[in-house]
Amino acid sequence: MSGYPVAEPRLRCVLPFEAAPAEVRQLRRAAVAQLSQWGTPVAADEAELLVTELATNVVKHVGKRASATLILEWHGERLRIEVHDKSPAMPAPNPGGSDAECGRGLQLVAAMALDWGAVLTAAGKAVWCEIPIDGGRACRRIERAVEVLERYQVSSGGVGLPRGRREAGLEEAAVELIADLLHWTIARGHDPDDFLDRAQMHYEAEAEAA
Repeated sequence: MSGYPVAEPRLRCVLPFEAAPAEVRQLRRAAVAQLSQWGTPVAADEAELLVTELATNVVKHVGKRASATLILEWHGERLRIEVHDKSPAMPAPNPGGSDAECGRGLQLVAAMALDWGAVLTAAGKAVWCEIPIDGGRACRRIERAVEVLERYQVSSGGVGLPRGRREAGLEEAAVELIADLLHWTIARGHDPDDFLDRAQMHYEAEAEAA
């Protein structure tokens, strides 16, 4: 797998790939390596997860061995991630979807990204999202966590809590969400302890840099 960066007018890398689980693993490693080369490691963990979700959707909903392309583009304070495929079928997140994995994956993309969308192209479609890579990330992380937890409560059948109990409700939702994420890592053949360790290391590194 090889890509070609374009320096002007913005940093851009194009990575063609074949829709297959093994290729998705290589793709996310290539994406992280490219971000490190650009000097944006602070966005690497989020980018790795988003690349995985978008590429996995191609495998599941366009078809194995389908040709696709990942585009990374760094411009200003944002990193844009695009996955192009040859299917014109447009995706949509499933708000209550307990068994629509594609919809749940796009819910995660929508929750993590500053913005996201899908557009038809001459060859099929492109699904894209943007994440921040500038300073002030701790505040945005907290705001995003609250947004994710509130959405999680709704998708789990919960309802809004009175102001006095809102904090306790968010804490309970955080525990349930972490448990779901551990199930998600195991289902994909990963070690949940490794994910927890990586999250802790990433948090400590950002805390020291703040």
